[in-house]
This record gives sequence, structure tokens and C-alpha cells, in this order.
Amino acid sequence: MGTGSWRRLPPGNLFDCPNGSQWVMDTFHECAQDGRDMASIILGLLSILCFAAASFPQFYQACKTGIMDQALSIYFLLGWLGGDLLNLIGSFLADQLPLQVYTAIYYVLADLVMLSLYCYYKVKNRGGSTAPINAAFGFLSLGTLSTVSFLGRGGAVAQDSLTFKGRSLLSAHADELGLKPFNRSEIIGFTIGSISSVLYLCSRLPQIYTNYKRKSTVGVSYSLFALVMLGNLLYGLSVLLKNPEPGQGEGDYVLHHLPWLVGSLGVLSLDVVISFQFLAYRRGSHSSHEEREALLES
Repeated sequence: MGTGSWRRLPPGNLFDCPNGSQWVMDTFHECAQDGRDMASIILGLLSILCFAAASFPQFYQACKTGIMDQALSIYFLLGWLGGDLLNLIGSFLADQLPLQVYTAIYYVLADLVMLSLYCYYKVKNRGGSTAPINAAFGFLSLGTLSTVSFLGRGGAVAQDSLTFKGRSLLSAHADELGLKPFNRSEIIGFTIGSISSVLYLCSRLPQIYTNYKRKSTVGVSYSLFALVMLGNLLYGLSVLLKNPEPGQGEGDYVLHHLPWLVGSLGVLSLDVVISFQFLAYRRGSHSSHEEREALLES
């Protein structure tokens, strides 16, 4: 989850960005004129790293326990995938930089791996064949990559007319924002970002209920939620630290970024609830694990 809309400038062109950092301009095509802007960029990059690494602990936990289908809610995974898909669509609509596009693709592929593991253990624990799951995962991955290639070739028309301001570090920006109503492109971006944020928020509720119903968090990696919490915190700080556009007030700046701030900070608060569940159900983890081993032996 990166910052919202920043003004994108031609590489190496400091005319519209006096006293701006040259290396930031060359690398990210963004204007960073002071320490506040630099801190925003660094925090945004760190948030991307947190989100990129978040899935690996859960992959390991799934292979270690073999009960991913019981530990995670399918609606949690589908909600997360839906939010990342909207992020990927927005990255093409806004003609974002390669870093953002590749990151968005990675998020979707990581979600597909997570969903495939869920289905794999769901079938395996019921004694069925896992071959169809493996084939479906390969098909979905190839389909995603093919769709990305198609959008990359055919998105030039949309790129000139639409602006998306969502879960990305360095969003494109077509118009200078001031104290004025939302234009058409901003409304589209605002709508997509709002739906994406709602999906991220709603995805946590089924997982909270699943943990409560099981009275256990065995099979769920806390590192997954810890990294996502850190990523959301860094993302929110990066948005709030970024200087508004010239002529734009702080209040108007926050309004234009409100869906993603609500999404990131709202998800952060729900992940805190899940963190308390890990503490509350910690004592029951061993007994639940022993019960599962006894059932497998029998």
C-alpha cells in the first residue's frame, strides 16, 4: 500500500520541482524537495517490501502444519485477492511506473499461490486428488500473466485519460490538484480505491470469526499479519508526510487520499484485533495441535 497521487515529472527535469532531488527524479520521476518528501518516499518503499515479504511466512506455516484450509478463512483470501486485483487494474489505468506494475502483479500472483495452497490442503485433508488443484493454479498463473501482457499492449488509450490514485507508491497525476471538485479521472480513481479498501477491510472479519470459532490460531502465521501491519503503518505515514501540491491545503490533500488512508489504517486496527487473538489463544495452540496429530494417527 503506497502513497496516493504525487505529481509525476519527466526524468531529470527539475524545472517544475525547484530544489528537488536529482536521483529521486531520475529513479521515480517524483518531486522530493525536502526531508518530508524524502521520508515519504523511503517509507513508501519500505511498505512495499513489507507487503512483498508478508506471504512467505504463511507459505511456510501451511507446509509445516498442513491445516491451512482450517486455519484461514476462504473469504479472507478472496477479499485480499479482490483488493489486489483492483490495485493491478488501477496500475494500468494510471500508466504507473514499472516498479508499481511489477509489484501489483506480484501481489496478485502471491494471492493466487495462497489460494491454491488453501484449495490443495482442503482437497488433501479430505482424501481427494490434488492434481486438479495444481493444474488450476498453473492455468490461473498463465491467465494472469497473459492478461497483464494484453493490458500492457492495449492500455495506451486509457492511460492518457484516466488517473488512478490507490495502493501504489508512485501514482501518475494528470492534473495539478487544488481546492477544486473532483474531476472525472479522480472520481474513477476514488471509486476504485474505495472498493479496494472495503475489500481489504471486509477480508479481516471472516478471519477474526474463524479464529474465534476455532479458539485457536494454529496454522496461521503471525508474521503474515505483523508484516502487513507494519506495511500499513508505513504506508499511512508516507501518505501523511507527503507535501500537498502547490495551492492545495492539507485538508484537501487528505480528502483526496481518504479511501486509502481509511483502508490502510482500518485494516491496521483489525489486524490488532487478530494480534490479540494470537495472545488469547496461545495457550490452546498445543492442545489443538496434539488433537490433530491424534486424529491423524487414528
